[in-house]
Amino acid sequence: MSQAGLIEASLLDLLAARNPDASICPSDVARALASDDDAWRALMEPVRQVARGVARQGIVVITQGRRVLAADSPLVGPVRLRRGPAWDDRR
Repeated sequence: MSQAGLIEASLLDLLAARNPDASICPSDVARALASDDDAWRALMEPVRQVARGVARQGIVVITQGRRVLAADSPLVGPVRLRRGPAWDDRR
């Protein structure tokens, strides 16, 4: 499986394990995939890219505070990932 595929699977698994109204931080995904305590930082941009992709599909939404961000908007500062309107249509 490609790195993007592993990231997407981890992202979806982490969200599925949470309450339907809960969110995750992109760093949760990076940390789950990191080989050691410091390696997660290098995964942050690939995680953001994958998050944008699944956000374009409506599977997740990217939020900053109470605001939903467009999938292609710059992700500056802390963001969260939540289940999107197409969550139940995935896989």
